[in-house]
Amino acid sequence: MYDVIGDIHGCAEELAELLERLGYVQQSGVFRHPSRKVIFCGDFIDRGPQIRDVLNICRDMCQQQSALAVMGNHEWNALAYHTADPLQQGEYLRRHTEHNNRQIAQTITQLSSAELQQALDWFRTLPVSLELPELRVVHACWDPVDLQKLQLAGVELGWMSDQYLQQAARSGTQLFDSIERVLKGPEMRFPNGITLTDPEGMVRRKGRIRWFDRPEGLSFADYMFPGLAIPEFMSAVVPEDVHPCPYAADERPLFFGHYWLRDRVPAPIRGNLACLDYSVARDGLLTAYRFQGCGPLEASSFVTVPRRSAVPV
Repeated sequence: MYDVIGDIHGCAEELAELLERLGYVQQSGVFRHPSRKVIFCGDFIDRGPQIRDVLNICRDMCQQQSALAVMGNHEWNALAYHTADPLQQGEYLRRHTEHNNRQIAQTITQLSSAELQQALDWFRTLPVSLELPELRVVHACWDPVDLQKLQLAGVELGWMSDQYLQQAARSGTQLFDSIERVLKGPEMRFPNGITLTDPEGMVRRKGRIRWFDRPEGLSFADYMFPGLAIPEFMSAVVPEDVHPCPYAADERPLFFGHYWLRDRVPAPIRGNLACLDYSVARDGLLTAYRFQGCGPLEASSFVTVPRRSAVPV
């Protein structure tokens, strides 16, 4: 069976401790388990102090069939950041703005040019989702329509080829909308022109949503994920143009990351749905779920390690 691990963001010390708690032992330099396999939810890079070590651990486990992995939005961003835009000389598919430069700075600083290229080459091989007989894994949002569009484009253009990146990273295309929802999650605009500044200093006009639920009967605040108890949000209604992807209770278990949950005691969202991002890069928890293959998801199956290392967010 599988141990599903959430966002890591360069926290290798915590990752090694978590793998050991889960019963994995290093053999010939690779963490292995006699009867289980890890699935990583993406976001290996950026923010943390040990990005090289995280990449070495995770990539080696995947290459030695000790783990599977999906791409996170930070891996996607890194590919777009380092791919030239053929339509604008001297530009890249992900613009080198102050915010984007700051977000990827730790990755560029910690890796040599050869190591960075090796990482980018690996990112190109990663799927955006996994659908196994027992479970599903995606970084941010399971939208079957978007996932199908991305897969079909991969067949036509070559998975994560330069041509694929050029189409999917360009705002205004269907492929761009699909990759944004799958890797970053649907969002809704804040009411009454409200803006919020995120922990990275970015001014936001939209917020992430509980895409897995229908919005009927929920306030704006309750439909945000995680929720925000802001007075203006408590009385506001969910806009009609919101893009939910309701996940039915009879579907196989789905695991995802991305959402910076702050609870100190992780728990499933419901019996077949769990977020595994508990903000390890912001003094939170690196989180795994020990999946046994039957029955509803349970809080007792979460395994966590608190942040140990100093994280240069």
